[in-house]
Amino acid sequence: MGDPILIGIRFALYADLMLIAGLAAFALHALDADERRNPVLTERIWRAERWLCVAGLAVSTLGFAVLAASMFGVGILDLEAASVGELIVQTDMGVAWLARNAALMVALAATFSLRQRPTGAAIVAATAGAFALASLVWTGHAGASEGAGGSLHRISDIVHMIAAAIWVGAIAGFLLWLAPRPAAPESPRLEVAGRSLERFSRTGTICVLLIAATGLINTQMTIGIPGLSSAHASPYGRLLLAKLILFSIMLAIAAANRWRLVPALKQFQGTASTLGSARSLASEVAALRRSLLVEGGAALTILGLVAWLGTLPPGTGSNGN
Repeated sequence: MGDPILIGIRFALYADLMLIAGLAAFALHALDADERRNPVLTERIWRAERWLCVAGLAVSTLGFAVLAASMFGVGILDLEAASVGELIVQTDMGVAWLARNAALMVALAATFSLRQRPTGAAIVAATAGAFALASLVWTGHAGASEGAGGSLHRISDIVHMIAAAIWVGAIAGFLLWLAPRPAAPESPRLEVAGRSLERFSRTGTICVLLIAATGLINTQMTIGIPGLSSAHASPYGRLLLAKLILFSIMLAIAAANRWRLVPALKQFQGTASTLGSARSLASEVAALRRSLLVEGGAALTILGLVAWLGTLPPGTGSNGN
């Protein structure tokens, strides 16, 4: 059923790289140029971005070491530099690791310019983060595919992950804005959050369509769309079904946020001067925060399932067990 340590590392790497790309993208689509220069709106985002890059480099290196040790049948401390060097330069997995770490270094360097040149640095960080995220394709089933079908599978998987990163990054960004302490009615973060949540509906719709379309392609390339009818017969299929259910839950939560919680938040924002309105606003903010936490929890669970799926042979029948 997969190595728990490897699954945990894969999960940490997926989550970290999606947040690097997604948070930088969030600053670009949720804020205008002047707002990106406002530390009240961006300080938490920029700080998180920097530490995520540092963590990404650490987890990426640890993951490669664990994978190399597993392939050579030795402990991490027993790895030989020459053998690891050959693995890096002679395999797609090794080249992808080099590219990933180089992209993370670029993203990390960009974080030191976010305050001085926020738009340009955010574009660099988002692009480098997306490139690092795309490198994970070569550690999963798409990386083992060959020919034109394999190329289609890898492209589809990359688009799938980047679209998911934009969605996950938006959830994280809104949660940073709606954290309990800055949720006062006069907070600029709260005002911008209400506007950006409404505007994100367009970006979010595009992300959902891309995730759904590429998800169908990926499913066809692994087990075949008809294979979903017997997916419950294998561990891989059951995890895939669980992923689809969680994705549906995320869609339902996002719809509730868009059509119920966000309008309520905007309704009370302009009338928060009275005590009753302020309490109503605080209640709506708390409800939206809880909803985003549940949505984020579902997203993290999906990433855990993705990390697990990558360690299992795709199959929907008895051969998949």
